[in-house]
Amino acid sequence: MTATIERTPAATIAPAAETPRQKATRYVWAGLRLALGWTFLWAFLDKMFGLGHETPAKNAWINGGSPTKGFLGNAVAGPFADIYHDIAGAAWADWLFMLGLLGIGVALLLGIGTRIAAATGGLLLVLMWTAVLPPENNPFMDDHLIYAGLLAGLALVGAGNTLGLGRAWAKLPLVQRLPWLK
Repeated sequence: MTATIERTPAATIAPAAETPRQKATRYVWAGLRLALGWTFLWAFLDKMFGLGHETPAKNAWINGGSPTKGFLGNAVAGPFADIYHDIAGAAWADWLFMLGLLGIGVALLLGIGTRIAAATGGLLLVLMWTAVLPPENNPFMDDHLIYAGLLAGLALVGAGNTLGLGRAWAKLPLVQRLPWLK
């Protein structure tokens, strides 16, 4: 007599119930994603329109100011200072910087393209860290590296799926074909 084993397709098995701790963790990561997204978007808005927080209206990008000239031209220090001085105020640097701030901020706020936002945001933050070596308050560590690490965590845990459009984004045919777009 042979026994037959009835197999249930994996797609029909209900996922395990989420624990309160897992749910809280998802929401903490989502909150951090939103906070960091706002940080990038705010930097873009202030530099674009000169909202007066860090950028006076007369230095706004829409008024002919350069979002890279002030900092890269005057505030950088350390072994890479000459490189940053050379690109300060260059149109291509202004455009890349501003598009980066906008794209990273919007992607994080919406919860879409979190992997790309994490990679590009991490690169931007590490470059900003190299502009002020050594950091002012610590021989090595500063907030730029902490934020870069946080971005990596956001991408790894799929933080765009909670309080964001990450799940819907992942179902798009283009994203299905190119999963790095998640």
